[in-house]
Amino acid sequence: MNTVQLFFRRAFSTGCLLAGLAATPGWSAELVFARDGSGVYGYKDTPKLPWCEWRVHDPDRPAPPRVDPGPAQPPAPAPSDAVVLFAGGDLSAWRTNQWRVENGEIVAGPGNLVSQAVFGDCQIHLEWLAPAGFDGPWYDRGNNGVLLMGLYEIQIFDSYHEKIYPDGQAAAIYGQTPPRVNVTRPPGQWQSYDILFLAPRFEGSRLLAPARVTMFHNGVLVHLHEPIHGETGHRIVPEYKRAVSTGPLVLAGHGCPVRFRNIWVRPL
Repeated sequence: MNTVQLFFRRAFSTGCLLAGLAATPGWSAELVFARDGSGVYGYKDTPKLPWCEWRVHDPDRPAPPRVDPGPAQPPAPAPSDAVVLFAGGDLSAWRTNQWRVENGEIVAGPGNLVSQAVFGDCQIHLEWLAPAGFDGPWYDRGNNGVLLMGLYEIQIFDSYHEKIYPDGQAAAIYGQTPPRVNVTRPPGQWQSYDILFLAPRFEGSRLLAPARVTMFHNGVLVHLHEPIHGETGHRIVPEYKRAVSTGPLVLAGHGCPVRFRNIWVRPL
């Protein structure tokens, strides 16, 4: 039983309400379990997503089936035409930040890590590791994210253990679309994301074509030409607010010391 299930079981068995938890980051008085008894938790007071039958962060949305991706592989070498953002050295390819390099790996710190370079259509490779034995709240278990153009988040999370809402699990387009399968390795093991990103197209402020993403998590296809419906947000329906087609690559710190290595981008 995970920490969230234990908390809820005790609360409901004693008739306790969850009032006051909304004041705690990541908690809400409306956090509930899925009706099917799977232990997935999320929200039922959020808006309905216009393109499907589910609500934002809906615990009743079908959870992706688990697939074993096999053992972690050595770091993938960067192609000769790639923009290398981190190869074990320093953070000179990134804007001023409070993150650090330790043993040739980036360790997430306060705030976000924002690339100096900006990208539109591109191929992205990065490798990440959630800390083993992390002592923190459920909403921060391996929590980080890859923000494409700084706007559209691909979630990083410990989805090996935690049964967070499907559109918030590892490799989800956050708040929008779960991955096709859950291939998350345990914390303490390296994971890889390979992302093919097509930026949105605008004519002035009018959206002509949404952003799209094809993605492999640990070598397994999890998104195929999937539309991104707007900028990432928590408990809201996404929408396109900024008519831009380039932006930085951003890693979103949430207070958990997730590690990164071998980050490169191929502009297309």
